[in-house]
Amino acid sequence: MFTEQTLKFLKELENNNNREWFDSNRQRYEDLVREPAFDYINSMQKPVADISPYFLVTAKKTGGSLMRVFRDTRFSKDKTPYKTNIGIQFRHVAGKDVHAPGFYLHIENGELFLAAGVWGPDTPTLNKIRMLIDEYPQEWLDIKRKLINKKTGFEFHGDSLKRPPKGFSSDHPQLEDLKRKHFIAFKPIDKKTVLGKPATRATAALFKKTAPLVQFICEATDLDF
Repeated sequence: MFTEQTLKFLKELENNNNREWFDSNRQRYEDLVREPAFDYINSMQKPVADISPYFLVTAKKTGGSLMRVFRDTRFSKDKTPYKTNIGIQFRHVAGKDVHAPGFYLHIENGELFLAAGVWGPDTPTLNKIRMLIDEYPQEWLDIKRKLINKKTGFEFHGDSLKRPPKGFSSDHPQLEDLKRKHFIAFKPIDKKTVLGKPATRATAALFKKTAPLVQFICEATDLDF
């Protein structure tokens, strides 16, 4: 599982983000990042299945729950080759990439958080979520009330439209939610939540709190939950 040495390695990578350094420290990456990530992912198979059997919990080098360490630099001014964070996503079986509904854990020096929902969905998906909010406002408000508050520490994250989305009036009671471009619940966490064996129970409990939001998104988009 993740340790202080994991965080130390990520900090070193941040300070030495080049192929020569990474190649000479590749075994440390395997020992301190990839293998602990696989241990954590395997430990989450039952907790995630208990929430829903339709989310992938897969420990493998490519195409699994652990996001690749290599950055896509094709369209970025930042040409550093490696990500300095650990990203783990348990996405819906029907999803093809990070834009699918799912649960996400982010580990990085100075930024540790947990998130759930859907990030950057396409316009048809957004429209379906907005339509379900419009059709079932009380159910949506109940989910928000229970999840998005100071006690849980969750908040909605991401940009919103400046104007009402097409088909909705400027005085709609749920206008601020309808304008969202992302439907993602976000919660900053501390090291105690992700280090060692307690990480499984701690993060599983937080993911469980977000389940009604993810279920709502799945229902809106005709996905099993």
